[in-house]
Amino acid sequence: MIVSKNLENLEKSSVKLTVTVGKDAVNKEYNELLNKYAKDAHIKGFRKGKAPAKVLEQKFGESIRGEATMNLMENSLKEAYEDIDKKPLPYATPVLQESEDEEVLIELDNDFTFAVTYDTMPDVKIGDYKGLEIEAPVCKIGKKEVDRELETIREQNSTVVEKAEGKAEKDDIVNIDYCELDADGNEIEDGKREDFVFTIGSGYNVYKLDDDITGMAAGEEKTIEKEYTEDDTDSNLAGRKVTLKVKLNSVKVKELPELDDDLAQDVSDEFETLKDLKASIKKRLTENAKNIINEKNKQAVMDLIIEGSEIEVPESMIKAEMDQSWNQFISQSRMPEDQVLQIIEAQGKTKDEMMEEWRPAAEKNVKTYLITEKLIEEEKIEVSDEEVDEEIKKQAESAGMSYEDTKNYFEQNGMSFYLKNDISNRKLFDLLIKSAEIKEGAKKDYLDLIQNKE
Repeated sequence: MIVSKNLENLEKSSVKLTVTVGKDAVNKEYNELLNKYAKDAHIKGFRKGKAPAKVLEQKFGESIRGEATMNLMENSLKEAYEDIDKKPLPYATPVLQESEDEEVLIELDNDFTFAVTYDTMPDVKIGDYKGLEIEAPVCKIGKKEVDRELETIREQNSTVVEKAEGKAEKDDIVNIDYCELDADGNEIEDGKREDFVFTIGSGYNVYKLDDDITGMAAGEEKTIEKEYTEDDTDSNLAGRKVTLKVKLNSVKVKELPELDDDLAQDVSDEFETLKDLKASIKKRLTENAKNIINEKNKQAVMDLIIEGSEIEVPESMIKAEMDQSWNQFISQSRMPEDQVLQIIEAQGKTKDEMMEEWRPAAEKNVKTYLITEKLIEEEKIEVSDEEVDEEIKKQAESAGMSYEDTKNYFEQNGMSFYLKNDISNRKLFDLLIKSAEIKEGAKKDYLDLIQNKE
């Protein structure tokens, strides 16, 4: 079918494939389609299947040529891809190259030439990746970090009790009824709420009543006049003057447990004393800091490898990565896509603008993937069945599941490949970090470290 083909490299790992189909194949395809139409065609003045070829060509010739063109392109491309190295990416649809003044259409008794462009897997030329010099932050867990965690535990184990006496103040938990009043002092039904609970100072109430409730006693009622600025963050309140009737139903306070052995035992049966709890907290925070620093080291090494490598990332790979990020974004929002789009538009953005903001990260993710795959191949990193089995045991123990159930979960959901891939990635990065020269960097507070603050 194909008498010649030519592959031309373009920018960003795109290629142009030009294919020429011989005239014999062109005539054969056209005639086979003509005969097919002839058997089924209903043409006035002729019995079914008895119309002469010339009549059929006058009536259907153009559409037959179009269909023959499409068939020849599809079949010749399949043939061409078989013996060329640079094949289209799975998500990169070849684009037909058409001129403004000439339609891509076969001509009988002539060879047929057409061209398509498409993205291919890029060549990855990796620079130095061993012995790279990086700086690792230093984070030591001391009394301050442990005490901060203990306060969080106290908050989690606190109880809420009725405030014995006194007036509402910051951090008290209050229950109120409120209602917005119109100019004549009548209640507005849509602005009415009963048994609304919030913590004073949190700002978690519609009309921002924290300061107005402060100083009130349980059972007290009062009318409040509020005036909001034109640039108020709540567009429904901006520039408005509002009159509210408020009743304070109750005032409660949070009682924190004592820092003692009883608290430690309430947290977990594995602790007998407060000292045991503190030791566990320090161990956990230390391990977490170590893992975060290790991930930062991996990223620092990969950033240097990316910087020293040559990769022309095709547009379709970047787009696929951004599409995946968008789908994850929608999934995590737990809202329909059209609702998410409405929220984005209310913030003065479009989906395209948001995706464009994600582009640099998407390109970096693609480069990281390509480099990782290339290095796993070059370093001949393999994962044995025993290593996979050991990882399943670890994950089963962590999730509190049996080994058999965990293994079945991975196999039934087709996730064994991803598990194996994850292990090979870990082995690669262990190799890269082991070979790197890691210098001691700046000291960082634990909170800054986990929040990724500079």
